[in-house]
Order: sequence, then C-alpha cells, then structure tokens
Amino acid sequence: MAGKPKLHYFNGRGRMETIRWLLAAAGVEFEEELFETREEFEKLIQGGTLLYDQVPMVEIDGMNLVETRAILRYLAAKYDLYGRNLKEQAWIDMYVEGLKDLSDMIMYFPLSLPEEKEKNLNYILERATTRFFPVYEKALRNNGQDFLVGNRISWADIQLFEVILMTEECKSDVLLDFPLLQEFKVRMSHIPTINKFLQPGSQRKPPLDEDSMKTVKNIFRFEHGMFLKNMTTIVAEY
Repeated sequence: MAGKPKLHYFNGRGRMETIRWLLAAAGVEFEEELFETREEFEKLIQGGTLLYDQVPMVEIDGMNLVETRAILRYLAAKYDLYGRNLKEQAWIDMYVEGLKDLSDMIMYFPLSLPEEKEKNLNYILERATTRFFPVYEKALRNNGQDFLVGNRISWADIQLFEVILMTEECKSDVLLDFPLLQEFKVRMSHIPTINKFLQPGSQRKPPLDEDSMKTVKNIFRFEHGMFLKNMTTIVAEY
C-alpha cells in the first residue's frame, strides 16, 4: 500500500497552500516535513532531492515532485480533478492560471513596504473586482452548473474557493457584487472534505503574521519591497 504524500515546505502558506487545498479536497491524507530555519532548508537542498534547489516539494508515487504547477497538474490528474477531456483541461488551465495571478498578489502583499501597503491593497482589490471575479461570475453563469467546468468539481473550483477566502481576508465583503460567487462559496464550503479542511486543527495554514514573516525572510532571504518587485512584473504582463 502506497504511503501518504509528504510535503516539504516551511510552516506557512506560500506556494504549498494550494497543494494542501487540492489534496484535502480530494480527501487525501498527507504528511508534512516543515522547516523553520535557513539551516534546515539548506540541509534539504544538500540532500539532492530538490531538482532546482527550490520548494515546494512533494514526495508521492516514488517521485520527488517540484515546481508548483507541475505538482498541481499531477495531483489534479491523479485524483480525477482535471476534467473529462482535453477541452475541459484547457478551460481548467485558463481559470487556474488567472487565479494564480491574483493569489500571487495576495501572497506577496505582507512583504509590502509599510508606506506602500494601502496602495498595494487597493490595487489587489481593484484587480479582484474588475478583472478576475467578473470572469468567474460569468463562467458560472455560462456553464449553468454548480462548477466552473463541466458538471463536477475540478482543480479550478478548489483554487477559486481558496482565492475567494484569501481575498476576503483583505476585505470581508469583496463578493458583494458577485451573487453567483457568493452561492459558489457556500456550496463549496459544504463539501465534506473541504468543510473538514476549514475546521480548526486541520493542516490549513493561517495568514502570515509578523513573527512568521520574519521566519520566511530568514529562510528564503526575502527583502522588504518584494511585493513591489513582483507587482511590477505582474503589471507588465497585462
């Protein structure tokens, strides 16, 4: 019998959180090996299992998977969350890539310079409500089903639900003008495996606080202003 997937990352959300969400929604139990210091991270690198000396890494099916999108696509296909055909997979890919853009903005937001925080937050909310959420509201309307693609849950739905919750942490009423997304959020929260992951004591990680932000900066050698650097890249792509 195959063992549980093992996730290697720091003790926080980062790029691993979407992987945790996908596994949890699929009802897959997983283990975590979490490092909290630069030395522990370097020890993992020196072990030779990180293809590009980067995390996240997931041990599964005899492989050490790296690169977030490659991991997610493998898991989505393995656990039947990647559509019924190539056309559905293409739609799922388009939806999740858009969601990645929004989630990256939110993920880097805590690294904003203090004098940039209000401006960056306003930018995130403006992008969410004018560029991203209208796409998913329309997708639900056009599909006429409970889900974004086809008539069953997919990776795209799970990631959309996660990003909705992330955005609501920035502004609680951000879905005010999106009734279908409000209904979608309620439906998703009632799915047993997802509801379980939402409960206290699950492996879901909290938002970064000041202490955990210091730990992350120490491990990955981030600097203040990383948000601005990454936002500049994101804006340049539109």
